[in-house]
Amino acid sequence: MIRRLFLCLLPLAMTATAFAQANNAAPPPAPAPAPLPSITLPPAIARVLQDYEKAWVARDDAALARLFVADGYALPNGQPPAAGADAIRAAYAGNSGSPLALRALHYAESGDMAYVIGGFGAQAGQPDFGKFVLVLRRGNDGVWRIAADMDNANAMPRRQPAAAKPAAES
Repeated sequence: MIRRLFLCLLPLAMTATAFAQANNAAPPPAPAPAPLPSITLPPAIARVLQDYEKAWVARDDAALARLFVADGYALPNGQPPAAGADAIRAAYAGNSGSPLALRALHYAESGDMAYVIGGFGAQAGQPDFGKFVLVLRRGNDGVWRIAADMDNANAMPRRQPAAAKPAAES
């Protein structure tokens, strides 16, 4: 009798164990999302991105600052906000100079204001390693300039290991 009960309960126990193991296992990693497609900007707004790339690669922080309106803001990754040409130039000093390819993902325009949402990487056609939002304002001269530039990296910064606590004194 006990043997029959054991033989009946054994498959049930094995199923329950397998179910528990399957539910406690780490889920498989999610596949990387497909990159969003680029869009084509109107030439006057595309010029802002092209001039930004050129000035960045040339490490021309003064040219970068001139792309902004006088009361513009730069909000670079890992730094406090910079307001105005002098602060923007200082924020970019020592950080520019690497290869840069900007691409637009979305754009909208209303009157003298526009925005561009985009991604950036080291080379066109390569994966983005960051993203940005540009708010643009058209001046009385008809030229679009940056009112606000915010960017950040796609990857989260690595956490530093916790420092070892000093041993308690006796």
